[in-house]
Amino acid sequence: MTISQLFPHLPAHRKRIERFLAERQLRYDHMDYYAVVTDGDDDERILAGGGLSGNIIKCVAVAEAAGGEHLCNTIVSHLLTVASGWGHHIVRVFTKPRNLGIFSSLSFRLLAESPEAILMETGIGGLSRYLEYLKTMRHSLHDGARVGAVVMNANPFTLGHRYLVEQAAADADWLYVIAVREDRSQYAYDERLRMIREGCEGLPNVTVCEGSDYAVSGTTFPTYFLKRLDDASDTQMTLDLDLFRRHIAKALGVTVRYVGSEDGDPLTRRYNELMARMLPEVREIRRLEMQGEAVSASKVRAAVANGRMSEAAMMTPRGTWPCLLSHLVTRALRMELDATPKPGLVDCHDSGAHSDMDHALMARSVMTLQPYFERLARIGMAVGTDDVEAVRAIGIEAEKAMLEATHGVNTHKGALFCMGLMTVAAAHALATRGESLIADRKSVTGSGMLDAACLQEGVSRLAAHFAHARDTHGHEVRQRDGGGRLSGAVEMARSGYARLFAEWLPYYRRCADSHPMQRTLLLIMSVLDDTNIAYRAGVEAMEGVKGEASALLENFSVRGLEEMNADFVRRGISPGGSADMLALTVYADSLTR
Repeated sequence: MTISQLFPHLPAHRKRIERFLAERQLRYDHMDYYAVVTDGDDDERILAGGGLSGNIIKCVAVAEAAGGEHLCNTIVSHLLTVASGWGHHIVRVFTKPRNLGIFSSLSFRLLAESPEAILMETGIGGLSRYLEYLKTMRHSLHDGARVGAVVMNANPFTLGHRYLVEQAAADADWLYVIAVREDRSQYAYDERLRMIREGCEGLPNVTVCEGSDYAVSGTTFPTYFLKRLDDASDTQMTLDLDLFRRHIAKALGVTVRYVGSEDGDPLTRRYNELMARMLPEVREIRRLEMQGEAVSASKVRAAVANGRMSEAAMMTPRGTWPCLLSHLVTRALRMELDATPKPGLVDCHDSGAHSDMDHALMARSVMTLQPYFERLARIGMAVGTDDVEAVRAIGIEAEKAMLEATHGVNTHKGALFCMGLMTVAAAHALATRGESLIADRKSVTGSGMLDAACLQEGVSRLAAHFAHARDTHGHEVRQRDGGGRLSGAVEMARSGYARLFAEWLPYYRRCADSHPMQRTLLLIMSVLDDTNIAYRAGVEAMEGVKGEASALLENFSVRGLEEMNADFVRRGISPGGSADMLALTVYADSLTR
């Protein structure tokens, strides 16, 4: 017998795997790797097989004629070796309860069980290591103390989450809040954990615990061995709750679990029903409402996705605001990047006049910068626009991270400067003005928390402390031009981006239904001293581009944009400064709308 690899991404191999599994009454499930044991005299006849998806073993099966627990042991041992080679020190398996003995003989430990499935793992550490961590977080309490737990995703953390924690903490002697670690949410685990910790500040009997990889979810739970797919959700949720009951609750001494009421999502409602059956005590707390509607993370995400910071801020505590601002920055940068077609710039269709950039590189740069915008927002909320050195230091760190991510290509240096200043100003304004509106529970459809005046004042005050950088294209152009008659990034910032708020933003809003990104870009190009163009093609070309952009704006067409792009590519022209101002305009719109 020999062990060989099949490649699930190859259609012929995939069909062969599916056929083998179907003969065993099993379904195919996504895998990164699949190994088979074959007869040396017949390589096409699969005697046993098994796969890996990350550190999870899947689709283990043995041909009936081959018999043999030893074949199952052979394939699982091989998969453990492969997983170890991939760097996985812990390997898990979801399988049928009848296979408990087989995997136990291979040193797998039972973690949780349900009527249709069990969850097991092998390796050093794993769940036991997480339980040791939880025991260090356990608070010393008197016998018979009421100890509660709230498990939350907080994607992002809202006033509804804060309300749930407050109510639970008032009912319990001590409350543990556990963050769901699995990163399949819009807000990353590290972001969500920070928001939860800040959102629970001021509650003396609350401990926030880190999450673990032991949340049984739709991404980790395979369904290949279930007879009916209808059983999948209940089995998944039962395993998750059994693991909490067996291990996590015991480690913390939890006696009651608190959940928010769920009227909308049927899966969450079913999870709450199963929880009430399986756990000793479950208390459901009615969700917080504003203006007659429940506050939810999904509504906050929708507000951010649609560029409505004031609405999102109304439903969230101040500890969440820096994350919201950073996501609005990246939203604006992605909207600029994705706008297609654009003249001379990277977009979804081509790289414009750039030979060293493409869409994937620019997207990676945007995501690299996101956490730094969150840090800038936290500076703005904590000390306003006064700590210039802290702002400068974060900017330097962000630029270094960007260059590392892009292998030295300057993708967003200009955007980092203008967006960073606006973020600090917005965070400071939110910190000084926002909470009074929230305290009054005013309508989220009322006037916004931020306006042009407060943003411009904050940007101008901060920009006054910045001199012209000497390592920029703009500085070189001004030196080459003689006399420095061209305005640059610092001058625009010191004006509080006056032209943006007076002209570009109102125009962007007026043409919202007809190519607003491209039209606004042309408007900016028609008036901006774009030193990126001047550096690459000369000041005369920069002035010519203004006239070309103005003419195309008067007789706008997508065909005209495509022709301008082809011309700019031929001439090596890239209006990168205009692209930065377009992204800043979109960001300003989301802050003040």
